[in-house]
Amino acid sequence: MDIRQLEYFLAIVDRGGFNRAASALYVSQPSLSQAVRALERDLGSELFHRIGRRAVLTEAGRALIEPAREAVRSLETARASVAAVHELREGRLDVASMPSQAVEPLTSLVSAFSRRYPGVSVAINAAFTSRDVIDMVRTGAVELGLLASAGSLSDKEVVSYSLGRQRFVLVVPADGPFAGRTAVGYQELAGQRLIVGQSGTGMRAYVDALGEQGIEFTVAVETEHRVSLMPLVLAGVGLAVVTDSWRDLAGRLGARVLDIEPESTLDIALVARRGSLSPAASAFVAAATSSAES
Repeated sequence: MDIRQLEYFLAIVDRGGFNRAASALYVSQPSLSQAVRALERDLGSELFHRIGRRAVLTEAGRALIEPAREAVRSLETARASVAAVHELREGRLDVASMPSQAVEPLTSLVSAFSRRYPGVSVAINAAFTSRDVIDMVRTGAVELGLLASAGSLSDKEVVSYSLGRQRFVLVVPADGPFAGRTAVGYQELAGQRLIVGQSGTGMRAYVDALGEQGIEFTVAVETEHRVSLMPLVLAGVGLAVVTDSWRDLAGRLGARVLDIEPESTLDIALVARRGSLSPAASAFVAAATSSAES
């Protein structure tokens, strides 16, 4: 077994088949198939059921995913450690983020990091819930994750670093309700049409809690695509309860942002896998926590 075989195996898993994996790796499909069969011989078990042109993971294949990612990640950490001698002049950092936190504070964090280490490429992976972020970090799919939660996180699965809090705000179109206001009481959301995220997100939990308190509203749109929030609000489809990470962007697009009273917040945290980190990840964590403390 060698690391190249594991990289090929993960490419097939991530790309959904041999053809796409071969294209992504710039190798021929016969070479890819030969490498996988050699890996299967070494392990003494088939990793894929080959059904026509489809490749379906066997139980053994599913069991290999997490240790394979860890092995590949460990090699990448070793390679990046060598690059650290050259002051992080090259390398790659994989970060997972929930949508709202990808607006802020991730934009500011990546901006500051990239100015200091311009040779390190940052790859941002989408995750819709805090559980998604933790799982991606825990399994080694990414090294770091940025998430929002209603309370502090347990360090049993990942190590967390607090980056402060974000309050909930209401985004309305320029000609929408609450003209001339800078804040609204949460009771005033009664009777409104709201745009909400999917279950498992902080903004959805907040809106669901309103319903549990007897505040009646209409769910105009439920969306997993957070990029659609501002266009939907500006089109007059409904109002959106989001965190104030959206405040500057919403204002630039012509929407109005109102504080919701009384104040309710989410805790923002950067999470890392347990154990050693690559130099790029360590530098990112140091920069992020230093910024949070200042």
